[in-house]
Amino acid sequence: MNKQNKQLLQQMERAQQRIKYPSLPDHAVALTNWQDNSANALTKSIIGFLNMSGHFAERINTMGTYRQGRRLKVGEGVRQMPGRYVPTTGVKGSADISSTIQVNVNGKQIGLSVKWEVKFSKDRQSEHQKKYQEETEKAGGYYFIVRDFEDFKEKYDELIKHL
Repeated sequence: MNKQNKQLLQQMERAQQRIKYPSLPDHAVALTNWQDNSANALTKSIIGFLNMSGHFAERINTMGTYRQGRRLKVGEGVRQMPGRYVPTTGVKGSADISSTIQVNVNGKQIGLSVKWEVKFSKDRQSEHQKKYQEETEKAGGYYFIVRDFEDFKEKYDELIKHL
């Protein structure tokens, strides 16, 4: 992440903290160390930017979960039963970030569905993700693939400029 974008995120965060903690001096509240050096860090930075910009963004987890097996008392001991994997109930191929971008259309505020797929390093879209992108765009939503914070900011600025 370049220095300018890191400073932008810190300024936005500081403004949010002034609202939340009006009586605390600026130096009393620690700022987040915004980064984009991993998929998780980039996702966190994008969500932070969108939420601090007055939009709504959330991380979408499409992984299933592992359910630990029960523990049974057997004589004097305890036996751990095997666990099992429970697949997700979400849509296969969902984007990493689901956001609603607030826009003004003919004097009326509306929410625009925008999906952000984070691809770090050499990651590529799966067939399920390509289908999800197609369905999102067919329904009138926006779908972007981003590789770093600068890429995200460029696409965000372009989207806002054309709305």
